[in-house]
Amino acid sequence: MATQKEKGQLFRALHQREGAFVIPNPWDLGSARLLAGLGFEALATTSAGYAFSLGKRDSAVGRRAMMAHVAALAPATDLPLSVDMENGFGDEPQFVAETIQMAAEAGAAGGSIEDATGRPGDPIYPLEFAVERIRAAVGAARGLAFTFTLTARCENYLHGRPDLADTIRRLQAYQEAGADVLYAPGLTSHDEIATVIQSVDRPVNVLVGFKGIRLNVAEASELGVKRLSVGSALARSAYGALLDAAEEIRERGTFYFGDESVSFSTLSAKFPG
Repeated sequence: MATQKEKGQLFRALHQREGAFVIPNPWDLGSARLLAGLGFEALATTSAGYAFSLGKRDSAVGRRAMMAHVAALAPATDLPLSVDMENGFGDEPQFVAETIQMAAEAGAAGGSIEDATGRPGDPIYPLEFAVERIRAAVGAARGLAFTFTLTARCENYLHGRPDLADTIRRLQAYQEAGADVLYAPGLTSHDEIATVIQSVDRPVNVLVGFKGIRLNVAEASELGVKRLSVGSALARSAYGALLDAAEEIRERGTFYFGDESVSFSTLSAKFPG
């Protein structure tokens, strides 16, 4: 099993090579091991996917439960794990720094901090305060005994603020605060993505797997994207299949969904004994 130091170095190196790489988002041990077995090079948690697995909505899990989730996922595979730490689970910069430390102690090789407040009436932190929070996260990450890759997220597009100029201004400020990777989930056009990439000098993560964006790995590499993540898309796909099958049973009394399901033997063979 790779050590945390080795995972941290590997994760950073993925951002330094040519082309884009895909970091899929498992939501439990089974999905993590399946994805690792398929040959992916790193994994990332999904706050929404994990919340769904607990029967909760996104952002309703809390820091303690999320760190227990990380502690279970991190040693489950040899792959580096990056953690969706939401907004650090608290407003104050020191609280964010503590969250970084906790994620590292749980086995993470990296993680993201977003600038969303979690408050519908005031969804995005003021820029100056958002920068303080990223600076605190960077300080905590740099104080670790291994390489921890910190991603700073601008959440404008996910909260009804499709302001590209402000998004770029924020990402540039997070870059200056020391973030290793930049991320603005919700961008949908190639032009927007290219403009963001040309405006910063750090690796950029792009969210794919949702309606409105059409971008494959080759196109992403050509644009200069370094990392592609799918957020809750894999979890939503799995739960969508469950809903479709259950609705077929409940509404029609049939079981044809089984014709399209992966076989028991195929799935079982992908897990260790």
